[in-house]
Amino acid sequence: MKFLTKACFCMLLATSAMATPAMAQDATDAPSGPITVSGGVDLVSDYRFRGISLSNEKVEVQPTITLTHESGFYAGVWGSGLPKTDEYGKVEVDLYAGWGGEVAPGTSVDIGATYYWYPDGKDAFGPVDYVEIIGKLSHDIGPVSATGTVAYAPSQKSLGSDDNIYLNFGLSSGIPNTPVTVDASLGYTSGSLGALAPGGDYLDWTVGATVTAGIFNLGVHYVDTDIKKIGIKEVDTLYDPTVVFKVGVAF
Repeated sequence: MKFLTKACFCMLLATSAMATPAMAQDATDAPSGPITVSGGVDLVSDYRFRGISLSNEKVEVQPTITLTHESGFYAGVWGSGLPKTDEYGKVEVDLYAGWGGEVAPGTSVDIGATYYWYPDGKDAFGPVDYVEIIGKLSHDIGPVSATGTVAYAPSQKSLGSDDNIYLNFGLSSGIPNTPVTVDASLGYTSGSLGALAPGGDYLDWTVGATVTAGIFNLGVHYVDTDIKKIGIKEVDTLYDPTVVFKVGVAF
């Protein structure tokens, strides 16, 4: 997820344009329509994808926008800048869609798909775009929300004609009478995307907190993996434990 090109700039303009009517509607207590628009922009100190730095530990801007129908169906776009390469270009755009909703008191499901698109990549070593099917099950246990995630990428050329599965379990909880939410997660990658790490399959984990003040938020997370070092600093540093800072605005 890596970009701030003309497409990103246009997205930010669209975000601003749609945010204004939404706030005006709240101010007049006008009835909302069947479609809700949400989104925002984050500035992150490092773009970590399942524990691995995809930004070479550089700062990236990551905008997003989502349209959600009252039925629970949604579609959206997420993006990030990348270090420029012939293979991936300098932009990642994630196109996603699915359905989410509560199926029992305190229990929600979310089933969707994400298309990872690198629009200015030159496919120097073959296709790089790929599709992943993602399912989530969440349940609230008192003030704590537990979420299990299964992400499956079927066999496709961009993954070396192999498939991949990612499992993640996370916990989050708001601290009473404060704007702080704490969270932690543990993930496991197995399959073609494990090739991002020397040795293949690996674990990743995070722990951190987010402070929210109106439309603004500030996050700090410790990120690590069990990937073994190979002795090449430029490679090993991409898997080193790190603290990722995020400053964002949402609507």
